[in-house]
Amino acid sequence: MLKLATILLATALAGTAMAQHHHHHRPASPYAGEEGRDIKSLSAEDVAELRRGGGWGLAKAAELNGLPGPAHLLELKDRIPLTPDQVKAVEDLFNTMRRDAMAEGERLIARERALDDAFRRRDVTPDSLRAMLAEIEASRAALRYIHLSTHLATPALLTETQIARYNELRG
Repeated sequence: MLKLATILLATALAGTAMAQHHHHHRPASPYAGEEGRDIKSLSAEDVAELRRGGGWGLAKAAELNGLPGPAHLLELKDRIPLTPDQVKAVEDLFNTMRRDAMAEGERLIARERALDDAFRRRDVTPDSLRAMLAEIEASRAALRYIHLSTHLATPALLTETQIARYNELRG
């Protein structure tokens, strides 16, 4: 009986020690693993989305308030439906938006990279930080403007019935 009690106590102590060991080795930060990113503040998915001129969630204010965007309109063109002239007009709007967004996305990536490089070199002062952040936020604002202003322009190409159908399909 003493032998069984000793085995149970040893097992319980080993389990407690293992739990404490695992507890102490949890990542100290929710950012753990991100230190290997090329640009620490942007994931590979973020960079890919910016480079392809994707929306990056920047047009939610328009989209969720019922103003259609050209990318989704083109996806739904047969279900709305759009006329051939409307498809052409929406494609033109989309291509302009995408071209402008890709260019601004590259500027944003470059500015985030410059910030990351400055921190890596430990070459950041309060003044240089303020200047770099102002450039990053100006670029982000320009990118957001590109997407939102396109949503603002899109309804003029559609009928009220088509806009209602778009919103019904988009949920």
